[in-house]
Amino acid sequence: MTKHRIYTMSVASVYPHYIAKAERKGRTKEEVDEIIRWLTGYNQKEFEDLLKNKTDFETFFNQAPQLNPLRSLIQGVICGIRVENIEEPTMREIRYLDKLVDELAKGKAMEKILRSPKED
Repeated sequence: MTKHRIYTMSVASVYPHYIAKAERKGRTKEEVDEIIRWLTGYNQKEFEDLLKNKTDFETFFNQAPQLNPLRSLIQGVICGIRVENIEEPTMREIRYLDKLVDELAKGKAMEKILRSPKED
């Protein structure tokens, strides 16, 4: 089976689009970076190094230090497909990231985007 093209694309080639989408809606690069760090467990320097090295999406997610366990709470439709129904693990991780950036651009609060536990 042939891998989807997105797997071999560098994160650095898509990252400016995430930033542009967020900034068009008054959000920031820092918020996008925070989402990526939350999802993957990379620190900022590690993430920036991966961008410089043009790391592909498959490697980016396969080598993520700590995929956030709360990411399973991410639900909804992205690219016409429900993220929670995507069976292929790497594609699901990519779509989780897409969905989080989409939520940011739609004005959702960071606490909700990052699935912060509700306080009583």
